Amino acid sequence: MFALAIVAADAMAAADIANGIFLIAKHEMRDPRFKETVLLVTQPPEGGPFGVIVNRPLPRLLSEVFPEMGAFKGRKDVLLLGGPVEPDRVLFLVRTAKPPERSVHVLKDVYFTGDAGLIDALIKRANPARTLRVFAGYSGWAPGQLQNEMERGDWYVLPADADTIFEKDVSRIWPDLVRRAMARPTALSD
Repeated sequence: MFALAIVAADAMAAADIANGIFLIAKHEMRDPRFKETVLLVTQPPEGGPFGVIVNRPLPRLLSEVFPEMGAFKGRKDVLLLGGPVEPDRVLFLVRTAKPPERSVHVLKDVYFTGDAGLIDALIKRANPARTLRVFAGYSGWAPGQLQNEMERGDWYVLPADADTIFEKDVSRIWPDLVRRAMARPTALSD
């Protein structure tokens, strides 16, 4: 059974800085855990950067993971692999106008949270897939680790957007963002 987790400490809960970006694994990515992945990453005011892989579904339905939550019964929503850190814990990404308590602001109207009450309310909406993603684990970096990966050229970086996360078919996210990143003009091409 997965335990609900709040990734952010209480000090980060007050953070109201939306600074999410996409890290898109380049074709040459050496780490098999991140091959052909897109990560939504944020940098809270305290602690290092963290995020989730937004395009790696697991073969588990949320109704199996949360049998006690009646709102998931009969639905086909799946659990996503958020990353290699604490894969036995669950993190919610929600799209809501009102910031949830003890959450981390990632994008406009998008937050990481562990508030199960909010999740139960969101899943009862007409189209809950447009407002909720559930992840097993997350991705995090030790001091300097992400900078080293960037300098080595492992990642493309693009501004993150909620529509890609909540509206796009997960199988299309990586190839579409790779194309977009490769088409972006650089300072050298201007």
